[in-house]
Amino acid sequence: MKKVISKVLAAGMAVSMTAALGMAVSAEDTTYNVGICQLVQHPALDAATQGFKDALTEKLGDQVVIDEQNASGDSANCATIVNQFVSNNVDLIMANATASLQAAAAATGDIPILGTSITVYNVALSIPDEEWTGSTGTNISGTSDLAPLDQQAAMFAELLPDVKTVGLLYCSAEPNSVYQVDTVKAALEEAGVTCNVYTFADSNDLASITTTAAAECEALYVPTDNTAASNTEIINNICEPAGIPIIAGEEGICEGCGIATLSISYYDIGYKTGEMAYEILVNGADVSTMPIEFAPQFVKKYVPSRCEALGITVPDGYEAIEEEAETEA
Repeated sequence: MKKVISKVLAAGMAVSMTAALGMAVSAEDTTYNVGICQLVQHPALDAATQGFKDALTEKLGDQVVIDEQNASGDSANCATIVNQFVSNNVDLIMANATASLQAAAAATGDIPILGTSITVYNVALSIPDEEWTGSTGTNISGTSDLAPLDQQAAMFAELLPDVKTVGLLYCSAEPNSVYQVDTVKAALEEAGVTCNVYTFADSNDLASITTTAAAECEALYVPTDNTAASNTEIINNICEPAGIPIIAGEEGICEGCGIATLSISYYDIGYKTGEMAYEILVNGADVSTMPIEFAPQFVKKYVPSRCEALGITVPDGYEAIEEEAETEA
């Protein structure tokens, strides 16, 4: 009897070890298919996408196949891209920017979706403030590029203490831009600054709206707005000759047309998104309960050439943005 029991136990252990070995081999042989939908090409979003890819490839090597698509600034293209990802039954979708996230959310309620470069998730996903808990409760999570907006507003007093009229310039099609502008506007008005709001529908009317804003205001604020970020040259060509300083929502916009920003590293939030993807794909993390992650630090930065040209004294605590002319020299 004892011999029979021993044989049964030995057989059971052998089966268990074989199953465990099979699972290990299976895990090593698994290939994960990930689709990336990026709204438009500009430095901030490009950095987030690169961080995401770097994190996944560092952890998974050739076990991950990434299909990276760019929507060229067209939300309709976002829908086409993510619908193709759904048809291909990818394992995870990374949505870079609000329009990409909204398209992905409309396309699937099953495939895990991770957003990045999203300012406020409940605004982007139309979740009421009173229902927002920090995680979506759906197949969506990700990282936010939100910087402390009250501190961005305070930069006007630090750098431009004599300015009394500020124009807030943004694309009306971007709900997260609306949120930022509303918050900064309230903070500026509380400090006694008059605020005028200037919205453009798309890049076609950006020049005319910016020209009006520059003529009517002493300074401008441009949030983390994807349309603005893709067209900083247009804004700069109008505001720089007119001597209109711009406080920007992020470093890419600041470098293109601003004097200063309180910004984050988009590469870092993209990398964090990649780490979240690994947890979902490999370790079975539940995306619906994963809280939205934020940048670990915020840095005050300024553009030396523009500040010097405008006679702006930059206080301690600001880091210079390295400009192309300086790099080439």
